[in-house]
Amino acid sequence: MTVLVVVGAGVPGLASAADGGSGRPDLSRFYTQKIKWAACEDDTEAEATGNAKDVRCGKVTVPLDYADPAAGTVDVAMIRMKSSASGKPRGSLLLNFGGPGGPGVSALAMSQKEFGFLSKGYDVVSFDPRGVGLSEPVSCGDAEQNADPTDGPAAGDSDDPAAVLDELRRVAKECAATSGPVLPHMGTVNVSRDLDVMRQALGDKKLNFLGFSYGTRLGAVYAAQFPRKVGRMVLDGVDTLTEPVAEQSLATAEGRQTALDNFLAWCTGNAGCVFGTDSRAARHSMVRLVQDMDEMPLQSLDGQEFTGQDVVGVLSQALYSRQAWPALSQALGALLADGDPRALIRMSGGLAQGVRGDVPLDNMSAALMAVNCADDPDRPDAAHLEKEIGRLQEEFEEASPVFGKSMLMPVLLCFGRPAGTSYIRDDVRDVKTPKLLLVGTRGDPATPYRWTEETARRLGSQAVVLDNKGDGHTGYLGSTCVQDKVDGFLLYGETPKSGSSCPADSSG
Repeated sequence: MTVLVVVGAGVPGLASAADGGSGRPDLSRFYTQKIKWAACEDDTEAEATGNAKDVRCGKVTVPLDYADPAAGTVDVAMIRMKSSASGKPRGSLLLNFGGPGGPGVSALAMSQKEFGFLSKGYDVVSFDPRGVGLSEPVSCGDAEQNADPTDGPAAGDSDDPAAVLDELRRVAKECAATSGPVLPHMGTVNVSRDLDVMRQALGDKKLNFLGFSYGTRLGAVYAAQFPRKVGRMVLDGVDTLTEPVAEQSLATAEGRQTALDNFLAWCTGNAGCVFGTDSRAARHSMVRLVQDMDEMPLQSLDGQEFTGQDVVGVLSQALYSRQAWPALSQALGALLADGDPRALIRMSGGLAQGVRGDVPLDNMSAALMAVNCADDPDRPDAAHLEKEIGRLQEEFEEASPVFGKSMLMPVLLCFGRPAGTSYIRDDVRDVKTPKLLLVGTRGDPATPYRWTEETARRLGSQAVVLDNKGDGHTGYLGSTCVQDKVDGFLLYGETPKSGSSCPADSSG
């Protein structure tokens, strides 16, 4: 069985030098490489970019294991939207769109317009982190079936917790067997070190960075590992650095339930809502819908099933933005009125951000699981977890009768894997960097605003908080005020006063 560990997490300074002196591993060949940019070959990226001359793809090679650079390498896929500045750009701005497990290459290819203003000052760059997308993707299922690990053991079957644990062990072994050598070297500590190799390969003395959601965890870890290499850094939709996976998942379940309640209140306040006019009755109807479809899924002509958990998956993504609410209302209307899930399935495909055909369909969920487990040092033994499964089920069900089951699964799926690094929880604090801009959104369904405040305190006096009063996950793409302040900070060095706020955006 492959072992999931992060080697050398306690000595992040190893990757900060490009020499092999003083007994340090020799990383010079990684820190002296140059990126060869060329037309994006993948069909998804080529279609999205229209083969534009200012969009190119490339890669950097990073060590599989920073403590043993001779043990193998990983090719990290990258994409660059060239600066439109008439003069010399100020360098590169690296984006991470979150996840963990979200592909950055296809995400930037399909969102060039949204980041076009930033290209007035930067080459805008994104990447697929190791184990994600085009960068040696991990998987936990049969390569032909593309099975999703979160569809495996039933978290609700607490009547036989020992059987659940046996299934979790099987899934962990399957992930190790299917994912290849990159799996034991997943985790934010290693991705941060990859980020520094990218910075050097791009020719930048400092890392300018915009991270969303999980990308804020990555940015915070980089700031702790490489404080002297930090340029202008924005963390939007701020993740926690301290809470265990179980507490993170529970907070996310609560946040998504609140967002769903807000959506149903909005829907029932508009004419034509399939749930009627009573928001409380609508909440009960949504719970029954998920339960009924889990018990009796819809089947398409090709034999594919559409379950209640598939509905939950679409809800989880669509609730990230108020702009998706009208389409979600119509799609749920078609499902409830006519038993037609096609609109929801189309929404699911559109929200998946263009998964390439030869990337396993479970890659995003498998990578999310691998990174979160690698970043978390807590790993209860079988006896403890067997005893606690029933309590966890009740706790997550109480937090959200709709999202509780799906959010409990990532917690259970860390069982059978070695404990992750304690570096993030113990050592990422009081960074000695230039000012960092942290954006927290009050109505965020995935990263509650209190995480912004907690992380700001952890990072210390260099953290500047921007309070976004709106809804949705992250602020940059949903608030013109947030976008203006972030653009001003990244392009012109205009730092808002800590505690500044943005009102709810009517267009969001």
